[in-house]
Amino acid sequence: MAGVKLLVLGGSVFLSRAVAADALARGHDVTCANRGSSGPVPDGAALVRWDRADPVPAELSEAAYDAVVDVARRPSWVRAAVAALPDAHWMFVSTVNVYADETTPGGRPGTLPLREPLHEDVDLTQDPEAYGPMKVACEQAVRAGAASWTVVRPGLIVGPGDPTGRFTYWPARMAQGGEVLAPGRPEDHTQVIDVRDLAAWVVTAAETRTAGDYDGVGEVLTMAEVLAQVASGCDTAVDLTWVPQDVLTAQGVEPWSGPGSLPLWLPRPEYDGMCAHDPAPSVAAGLRLRPVAETARDTLAWLRATPQAVATGMNRDREAEVLDAWHSLRR
Repeated sequence: MAGVKLLVLGGSVFLSRAVAADALARGHDVTCANRGSSGPVPDGAALVRWDRADPVPAELSEAAYDAVVDVARRPSWVRAAVAALPDAHWMFVSTVNVYADETTPGGRPGTLPLREPLHEDVDLTQDPEAYGPMKVACEQAVRAGAASWTVVRPGLIVGPGDPTGRFTYWPARMAQGGEVLAPGRPEDHTQVIDVRDLAAWVVTAAETRTAGDYDGVGEVLTMAEVLAQVASGCDTAVDLTWVPQDVLTAQGVEPWSGPGSLPLWLPRPEYDGMCAHDPAPSVAAGLRLRPVAETARDTLAWLRATPQAVATGMNRDREAEVLDAWHSLRR
């Protein structure tokens, strides 16, 4: 198709960088706007230095962009940007954290209630629970001000370049082999989406001006299926030992993320729905998903090639401690 003039607000880190890179590979005219402090933008992209705490520069507001990709979480930033560039198609990257119901599996836009919007900017280090409500307010600003729009609500985004290190824990751990602590029940559901698949879909939606709300999520898999695919992608034989949730809790293991956590694990049943959204509407709208094994393989390669890469989660000593406690209970 004819080239799209695309503005990526960000463009130097993870998803926004992957969006810019994918658009450039398709021959589009890409401008990235950021402070210039988080790393380079992809080769071929123009860079406009802009701190979003400042007014939108004329260099951006006076340009005629076909589409804008925004991943911001501060409502004031989104309101200002939409007001300055109302004629572009807005691709707003939100989050599944906008949903107030995290217990119901199979949710999709229109079937789950949203959190109450928070229109003020809040420091998430002081109030992490403000993230979802602020994103709801950002979505509302886009719908109210943009000529046309797509709202994409991702779940857990994973793959090469992941700054959170949550999924990265698993390829790093599987590559070491041996007995591996697996959390909860094998049949518990979870889902991840490769950053490259999400980025490609965002660019496609910008090209076609796809309208509406969508969940940017991967296939719903059991935890056993995900861990098996990770091991396969890492070409490693492992022995998975499933440790029940109550034992993990009693041992003080943190869920989801953090230095002593077991990433991807979420307490059940209160989070049964958070990683079990229905991907069917998004797949029907053009989302294409690669196997988790491929994501794991490429994440491990990136991890080995990138000394500064982060892999959060418990260390081997702590894992052995929890496994020993579980084996003692079973004797």
